[in-house]
Amino acid sequence: MRATEFLEILEKENIREEELPALVVETLTKKKLRIATAESCTGGMISSAITSVSGASGVFDCGVCSYANFIKNKIVGVKEDTLATYGAVSDKTAMEMARGVRLLAGADVGISTTGIAGPLGGSQYKPVGLVYIGVSTELGLKAEKMLLGEGGADRQRIRELATAAALYFALKAIEG
Repeated sequence: MRATEFLEILEKENIREEELPALVVETLTKKKLRIATAESCTGGMISSAITSVSGASGVFDCGVCSYANFIKNKIVGVKEDTLATYGAVSDKTAMEMARGVRLLAGADVGISTTGIAGPLGGSQYKPVGLVYIGVSTELGLKAEKMLLGEGGADRQRIRELATAAALYFALKAIEG
């Protein structure tokens, strides 16, 4: 999904980016559920967004900033084979990160981000702005592929969009 498509979805659903953290905390609270995050390219921005909301301590278990591959492996349980075969920026890694942090924390929802925020690190196959968001619940595991570098988005905007998208997909998983 491209950034413009994601922003159109938010507009259609009458959700502003800045409202997402409060919506996530409110919905988790109502449903008596807990969330944990494993972040690479967002570097803790999702955790920060959630914990900026009053009442987050009742629903937020932990956030792991798993920037390095050995942390992805040792702390959140991404298999070495997954990293070697698919790379850190892949749907498989995002799903294993989300599942791993959910299990680590004993949370109901695990959310993860892994991607290339740029401006360095992009390639023909994995361009700057490519972000995978992993979502894990007891009901299943999935990854969303986001292309957030369009229109010359800079590193900060790519990270902001990835954070917003992760919160949105978390909200959808919580809502069922």
